[in-house]
Amino acid sequence: MSAAVVQAQPQSQPIATVAAASDLKFALEEVAALFEQESGHRLRLVFGSSGNFYAQILQGAPFHLFMSADEGFVFKLADAGKTQDRGRLYAYGRIGILVPKGSPLKADGELRDLAAALKDGRLQKFAIANPEHAPYGARAKEALEHAGLWQAITPRLVMGENISQAAQFATSGSTQGGIVAYSLVLAPQVARLGDFALIPQAWHQPLAQRMVLMRNAPPAAQAFYTYLGSPGAQAVMARYGFAMPKP
Repeated sequence: MSAAVVQAQPQSQPIATVAAASDLKFALEEVAALFEQESGHRLRLVFGSSGNFYAQILQGAPFHLFMSADEGFVFKLADAGKTQDRGRLYAYGRIGILVPKGSPLKADGELRDLAAALKDGRLQKFAIANPEHAPYGARAKEALEHAGLWQAITPRLVMGENISQAAQFATSGSTQGGIVAYSLVLAPQVARLGDFALIPQAWHQPLAQRMVLMRNAPPAAQAFYTYLGSPGAQAVMARYGFAMPKP
């Protein structure tokens, strides 16, 4: 009887709303399901671009935990007094080139075939996330700049609102490919749609992903923040290609 009472207690607590960078979509859905099953707490996951969430939180959006793909947005919110502290790193992400089935492009992480396709006319459209507010888009731009392709490819870019939408564009047949998050491609429902190759990490700034609790975070958000550092949660994240920060 007492065990049932303990299990029922979190159900009466407020649901925690998590604003999560869209590269986390598949990994975080798995982690959240495990957390809810083990704790009895309830979560509401909202996925989008980190820059858009930053702007919304500044304007008072009712999020309790912010999981950004770029730690800079967390630091800005902390400086603005919106958070409990400066948060903690939860993962490092990777980017790569995704080429859909039937595309004339090759999945070449050093982008040599992409450069050739720009010259010989094979490339018509190419997807990335919007670098103005999506960290994975900003890192894609840096990689294209490193390869000397940014100026030439800009007129052919199709920009997603976030990295999840960019992956949809890259696999929909409306583009010849795109630069997307490794974590999304490791999901079977995306992996079967094309070929993928990682882009060298040295070609762009690190995707240092940081999370932070808002001042009004309920117990469920606090508990999930802690749970994300657990071995079970980190095992799921690693399976989706994220590197874990050193303790």
